[in-house]
Amino acid sequence: MSLPNSVEGGKADLKTEANPMITVLSGFLMQSGGVQGLMNKFTQAGLGNVFSSWVGSGPRQPVTGDQIQQIMGSEQIKGLAAKLGVDPAEASQLVAEHLPKIINHLTPAGKIDLSINVQQRLAGLAPSFLQKLTGHPVRSL
Repeated sequence: MSLPNSVEGGKADLKTEANPMITVLSGFLMQSGGVQGLMNKFTQAGLGNVFSSWVGSGPRQPVTGDQIQQIMGSEQIKGLAAKLGVDPAEASQLVAEHLPKIINHLTPAGKIDLSINVQQRLAGLAPSFLQKLTGHPVRSL
């Protein structure tokens, strides 16, 4: 069952399906050099203004699944897709939908803080991330 179907069905196993996305994105952020490194990847791909909108307090500009695939690379997308049980195009779309929210969460002051512990912040994000996906509070992970 795909992540969106689980979300719509409100299944209790949603937390185990969403955790791989958070884990993979955390690893990708670490491999990219944190939030600043990921911003550099977006800038190199000509999407620096999009990424900057996620950090700032204004409206977040969208990114497409194809753009995510370009930035993350097909191997990471395939790995994420396998962990989520979806096809790579759907995995890219899920990242495109949720990465802006995650980056916004990692930059609460509207700027990139190089001293934050990305993995710790993402672990703290899991319950609120799942709540936003389902619309219901998640008790514990």
